[in-house]
Amino acid sequence: MPNVKLHVDGTIVEQEVKENANLVVLAGIRQFPKLKYGCGMGRCTKCTCQVIEGAEGLAPPNWKEEKMLGDKVKENYRLACQMTITQDIVLSQENLSIEPIKKQPSTTA
Repeated sequence: MPNVKLHVDGTIVEQEVKENANLVVLAGIRQFPKLKYGCGMGRCTKCTCQVIEGAEGLAPPNWKEEKMLGDKVKENYRLACQMTITQDIVLSQENLSIEPIKKQPSTTA
């Protein structure tokens, strides 16, 4: 079973999870404590985390992550609600200031 280390609020939460687990689902049923999350659908960015180790074991960012995080995905920022954990990983939700990318209003002349 994969081991997950989450750095959050000055502490480290470490526990094993079932393969193919989603941390937001586990947090929602109180099986993964301290994870910050919101909608669980890739729209609010509250579950944003930075992958410190283990990024190579994740599927590439999906279109929701690309849309909501923009260039931050190049810095290993991901939405926990969109990740499936298949191997050991170290994540951080420390000192993140990510806001959803707002759609720019269209200008018509």
